[in-house]
Amino acid sequence: MAVVSESEFKGNAMIVLANDEDDKYPFQFGVKKAKLVLESIDEIKAFVAKNDK
Repeated sequence: MAVVSESEFKGNAMIVLANDEDDKYPFQFGVKKAKLVLESIDEIKAFVAKNDK
């Protein structure tokens, strides 16, 4: 299960997504990219459904 936390980079809020507590390379992004994800959520879901093995 993913581990979700918040961080900060150069004074900007970041969301951090990790596979687990020991994930050395978590995925993190700020508000601008989070908005892009939210706007594209249906396309992302379709992409996962199409390519998940």
